[in-house]
Amino acid sequence: MTTLHSQLDHLVVLAATLDDGVAWCERTLGATPGPGGEHPLMGTHNRLLSIACEAWPLAYLEVIAIHAGAPCARPAGYRRWFDLDDAALQQQLKATGPQLAHFVARTSDAQTAVQALVQHGLDRGEVLQASRMTPRGLLSWKITVRADGQRLLNGTLPTLIEWGDVHPARGMAPSGITLQSVQASHPQADLLQASYSAMGLTGVATVQGSPKLMATLHTPRGVVTLQSTGV
Repeated sequence: MTTLHSQLDHLVVLAATLDDGVAWCERTLGATPGPGGEHPLMGTHNRLLSIACEAWPLAYLEVIAIHAGAPCARPAGYRRWFDLDDAALQQQLKATGPQLAHFVARTSDAQTAVQALVQHGLDRGEVLQASRMTPRGLLSWKITVRADGQRLLNGTLPTLIEWGDVHPARGMAPSGITLQSVQASHPQADLLQASYSAMGLTGVATVQGSPKLMATLHTPRGVVTLQSTGV
């Protein structure tokens, strides 16, 4: 039997537009995110910010938004990742601004991790091959995406990623921000913890309560706690 090892890879902050997301980072975290890229398959684009620390040496924060004018190239009826095609979520992002909504876990074997979650009644979705060009060459990865684009369990069940030869965080400049802790709260905390154990995920605490993801960071603005409440 394959022993799975998974770890938080990056936090996902959703924004109505990428410019909104950049301004939010500067206002909330006191830092400007570095370059990201475009995702032709999904019709999205992002900016990235290192939040690496001793416990998560490759951790980063991704600000992501729909790329206006760049259609999603998925088959008809399929949706973008991270619930970005959800009308209510988009309305909330426009009304209240960018917000932590999800996290992605780096895993040693995405396909096996997906199968492990099925045993708990959770369909994490198809494992897709994705890539984008960077100044340092082609960045490639495998990632789980459901046909309906849903994050599941209010964003507390991570999307799974299996990187190729290059990890993007290795090329990121220090931001002055470090991740201190991550906690997932959910009414189905037992199911959430069982799913984390099934994929071999460590380092993310689970508690019983209203559904939300909380990440505490040390930033130039001081200690900042981000919460995914309501998305």
